[in-house]
Amino acid sequence: MSAQGFSGGVPEVQIENIVATVILEHSLDLSLIESRLPDVDYNPDQFPGLVYRLEQPKVTALIFKSGKMVVTGAKSVNQLVFAVKKILKTIINKGIPIHGKPQIQIQNIVASANLGAMIDLEKAALALPTSMYEPEQFPGLIYRMSKPVVVLLIFSSGKMVITGAKREDEVTKAVNVIYETLKENKCLIEEEFF
Repeated sequence: MSAQGFSGGVPEVQIENIVATVILEHSLDLSLIESRLPDVDYNPDQFPGLVYRLEQPKVTALIFKSGKMVVTGAKSVNQLVFAVKKILKTIINKGIPIHGKPQIQIQNIVASANLGAMIDLEKAALALPTSMYEPEQFPGLIYRMSKPVVVLLIFSSGKMVITGAKREDEVTKAVNVIYETLKENKCLIEEEFF
């Protein structure tokens, strides 16, 4: 018998965090925002941005005077867009004007995946020419994929971390490509059950 997911199984993929920048067309008065929103942290002597945490969805926004925001914590692009709209609507409802349409740029998508099979990392390092595998330094194989442009941290358990994607479909594509590559190069270990 083969390991779960090894014989034609589908790798499991989950987005863990999306980091995005939001650019407004104008600067913001952070002191005014702090005075009208009780649930923000703003201490300009320690950090130049205002920290705004949403509970639903669980997202954190760093808001800067320049009108730029860094938003982290979303688990999907739809959740990210919803969170940005919710933050801006709250600011507008407190009497602080927001002009123009905000530009949202995804900087990084971090995801995890499980191939459902053990991986021979020694063999994988030979099969993946742009990989680094130094088990005495780090237990995983680091693979820089060129299409899509992502970095994968691959572990012998079949689990991996994917970073650097700009779109959700890039994560799925990267996992499918690495799965097929590892399978073709016989790097997936078939477990026998007695």
